[in-house]
Amino acid sequence: MLKLVVLSICVLLNVVNSIRVFDFEVDGGAKANDDSWNTVWANGRALNATLAKLSRGDRLVIPSDKTFYLMGGIVAHRLYDVTIQIDGTLKFSSTLLDDVDKKYIDQWPRDENGDVLECIRLKDVEKVKITGSGSGVLDGAGQKWWGVPGVGYLVREENRPRLLHIERGSHVLIENIFLKDSPYWTFLAEYVKHLEIRYSKIDARRTSSSSHDILDLTAFNTDGFDMSHCDDVYIHDCSVINQDDCFDVKDGTSNVVIERVNASGLGLTIGSISSHVNNITFRDSRMDKTYKGIYIKFRGEGRISNVLYENIVINEPSQWAVWIGPAQQCDGCSFTKLCSANPCSLCWPTDPFAKCNAVKRGKFENIILRNITINNPKKSSGVLIADADTPMKNLIFENVVVNNPKTTPFKNYYVENAPGIALGTTNPIPPGFVDLTSKK
Repeated sequence: MLKLVVLSICVLLNVVNSIRVFDFEVDGGAKANDDSWNTVWANGRALNATLAKLSRGDRLVIPSDKTFYLMGGIVAHRLYDVTIQIDGTLKFSSTLLDDVDKKYIDQWPRDENGDVLECIRLKDVEKVKITGSGSGVLDGAGQKWWGVPGVGYLVREENRPRLLHIERGSHVLIENIFLKDSPYWTFLAEYVKHLEIRYSKIDARRTSSSSHDILDLTAFNTDGFDMSHCDDVYIHDCSVINQDDCFDVKDGTSNVVIERVNASGLGLTIGSISSHVNNITFRDSRMDKTYKGIYIKFRGEGRISNVLYENIVINEPSQWAVWIGPAQQCDGCSFTKLCSANPCSLCWPTDPFAKCNAVKRGKFENIILRNITINNPKKSSGVLIADADTPMKNLIFENVVVNNPKTTPFKNYYVENAPGIALGTTNPIPPGFVDLTSKK
């Protein structure tokens, strides 16, 4: 018995002693607070090399009160039981160059097809924690990628790097991190099971404005927290202000709870191009001066089912407080066709010639909006659009209240082939809904 106890203690001591802590500056050889061209590249190489050294139980620390400028193309494979602790700032910087030079973007690492590599990409990981003390920042320096306001996106389109991409993994935790000014999508989890994100924030905008004016809106596709083909996701106590989907449950994702979040952009979103999404809950959240609010959409084949939005406050949405229907986007369209239906034009309904067609092969089923308060929408309370052959099924509005609804451009709700049931104190009741509201 004594021998067994001694052996167990020895094994435990060996495990403890094998856990290593790497200081990115001291042990990784990175240089802080230097944005020179040589340092940017050297720090990128140093981060790749340090990540490659990590083994079970190891911790990589980005020290606090320091900024490490670096080049993108950071890739790590098969991390297991590893902690990345970001207390300082990792900045994928372009501060030393201007748009006229273009050197920074032109020299960003690319693959053999000319596609830019992402800022950070983790592949095939398990039990990985990305954490911080609350001061840690991942800064994508996105302004250079967004380009000249009004035309930058049309020039660079979508060949821009994501800030953080986790591809294939399980038991991943993101906490206490600030993700700032991503060139493209900020965070993407793809084929990840058991994901938790907490106490983190995203900010992607040109100005300090809390609303979304035309200058900020030119930072297109700066998605917040995106999930694709994920299962068992829990996101809570986070905030996002950006110029696209804030929290987006994309194709192949199921069993998601998102609660106690603040969002301002394209809102609390479900769907993308093709969407097979099931069992999604958004609750106990708030959106101030958002562009869109509750946003459920796709434009290809798919089925969005078993969705609950509950206890949501939307203050002063500038476009649509509620949108359930086709995706209002135009991937792959030329500039001259931006206002054509695909199936729903970006320009609809502002452009009188633009079209918005319903999704013909998509299904919206078992969707509940409960205890939703919309205050002072600037344009319209909502849009509900389905195809006549595949109308929405089991759509329930319960205590959905719009205070000071506008009457433009399509009265309170624009509804087409989207029957539903109105319960409680729902007001106004969308056209075509069965009125089962409480009577006084």
